[in-house]
This record gives sequence, structure tokens and C-alpha cells, in this order.
Amino acid sequence: MIIVTVPPEKAAEAERIWKQGCAPLMIQQPGCLNEEFLRSKDNPAELISLQTWESQAAIDRYRASEAHQEVLRHTRGLMGVSKVEVKTYEVLG
Repeated sequence: MIIVTVPPEKAAEAERIWKQGCAPLMIQQPGCLNEEFLRSKDNPAELISLQTWESQAAIDRYRASEAHQEVLRHTRGLMGVSKVEVKTYEVLG
């Protein structure tokens, strides 16, 4: 899960960048089973990219890949003005 909070005036740009550049790359990665893009109802400037991966090894391969570098290139313009948190959860039931 990637949680991104951007200034309100950058929310539309962040959504466009993710939908057009990042999500298509991510879902093509081996081991990425699902990718959803969410916007907070309480704070429209808070966005979440929620992915389901087949394993931690698949996540690690993605993070070492050229595709991950491409995602970083797409989001570089937002990096200085946004707060980014990456969290990993496990399914308990």
C-alpha cells in the first residue's frame, strides 16, 4: 500500500500521473495480482495505491526493476510537495 498526500491543488495531477503512467506499469509486473487507486472521502488530497502481490519476493523483484524506476520518474515532480508512506500488510483471514 502506498499512501500519498499531496497539496490539494496537486490532487488532480497526482491522480492523472498515477492512472496514466504508474498503475499500468505496476499491474504488468510479475506477481502483481491487483492494483486499485483510492481517494479519501474525508481528504481528497490523500490517495492510496493498493496492490495485492503473490509474495514478498515479487514485491522485492518489482522494487529492483526498471518498472519501479519508471514509476519514480513519473512521480518525481510530486515528490517534493507530497508525503509518501509505503506500508505492507498481511491477510489474517
